Amino acid sequence: MTTVSTVNLSRSEQKRIQILEAAIDLFCDQGFPNTSMDEVAKKAGVSKQTVYSHFGCKDDLFVASIESKCVVHRLTDDLFSDPHQPEKALACFGEYFSQMIVSPEALKVFTACVAQAETHPEISALFFDAGPEHLLDLMANYLTLVEQGGVYQFDNPRSCSVRLCLMMFGEMRMKLELGLGVEDLIEGRAEYIQECVDMFLRAYKKSNF
Repeated sequence: MTTVSTVNLSRSEQKRIQILEAAIDLFCDQGFPNTSMDEVAKKAGVSKQTVYSHFGCKDDLFVASIESKCVVHRLTDDLFSDPHQPEKALACFGEYFSQMIVSPEALKVFTACVAQAETHPEISALFFDAGPEHLLDLMANYLTLVEQGGVYQFDNPRSCSVRLCLMMFGEMRMKLELGLGVEDLIEGRAEYIQECVDMFLRAYKKSNF
């Protein structure tokens, strides 16, 4: 899995990253219900008390571990800092988002949530809030700012955000969820994502531009 550089971080920050990386590995491999804080502490090489000092409960740790994957894939506020260049921002979002949604970690967590949805619906809710909901909020807020520039019109920024994200899932994510091979889709993936962004922007561009 992708790890975060610990250069120039304090000892406390380094331990926090160790905990998050251990947690996401365990959550992916054995699921939320079967993962204990003791196991996370052991895998991270820290004490159980240290885990609890950073994350008050297992729910908080799960949410933080999901959010940390967004940071690793550069899906943060910084990506949407300039509303005057939506073409560039959404192209970057497409690149980073498309990489994340087909990553082994994302697929494992999603599959685990679906498998346990009937018995542990709260896990699906935690995942949705920490991952999809977080990203949709970021993009919807950004589209609202972009619209103020007068070039594009997004009548419902959240719905627009959902449309773009679901377009990017595409055939590759669908096949991966089903355990099917995607070798024939890899070469054209980047082109497909850029086409999604271009189509999206054309659809919401005002007719006089």
